[in-house]
Amino acid sequence: MTGATRGIGQATANCLLDLGAEVLAVGRDAVRAEETRRAWEHQKLPGDVVVADVTTELGRDQIVAAVADRWSSLDTLVNNVGEGNRKPFIEVTDSDIDHLVSLNFTSTAILLRRLHPLLQRAAGASVVNVASTAGLVSVPDTAIYGAQKGALIQLSRSLAVEWAPDRIRVNSVSPWFTRTPRIEALLATAEVADRIIARTPLRRPAESEEIASVIAFLCLDASSYLTGQNLIVDGGATISGIS
Repeated sequence: MTGATRGIGQATANCLLDLGAEVLAVGRDAVRAEETRRAWEHQKLPGDVVVADVTTELGRDQIVAAVADRWSSLDTLVNNVGEGNRKPFIEVTDSDIDHLVSLNFTSTAILLRRLHPLLQRAAGASVVNVASTAGLVSVPDTAIYGAQKGALIQLSRSLAVEWAPDRIRVNSVSPWFTRTPRIEALLATAEVADRIIARTPLRRPAESEEIASVIAFLCLDASSYLTGQNLIVDGGATISGIS
């Protein structure tokens, strides 16, 4: 799974390992990757880490090669990379757009296409693409990020139909604000935290483990009749009206 050495990705990798899965995590930070690998080795868990940048052709080559070296087929693929830059749209630069599109959408689309043969060889594979509620509703200063996550949701739906004959299920998960290292900085601002909590019926942000458990469910045979769905894990935020 990509984006797996911190936040939701790391929580998901740990959850899958606890469920008995073998996990190959992808991260671009070599220090974080080594810390993650050592932690799993210490716990004698069947997890390994490959350091790669999914936005580059070299990085994607490394990921595909690492997967093919370990397994003849791929049961589950979790695409979890994502990043926003929180700027008003008129302040977003051309390079910002190029980077965000490459990271949040293009890299996942290319990896899906390149890993399809290994997914097809599995006896019923599952793909989970981690999107965002920003792909469904307006979140301030995230226009490009939200657009790409919306595109990822639609890609998941389209591939669910296209790949169904190959016995590959494709779903997406859309979290709301979740306590990750990146979001903690936002939550530290009282005004922003109050706005998020006021919008959320459960009156708190999500924990990474809460999102991870939903992703893991979609990886399991327990969800074998679910495909083309976008599971919104938001504490009720996207259905909240005036309170």
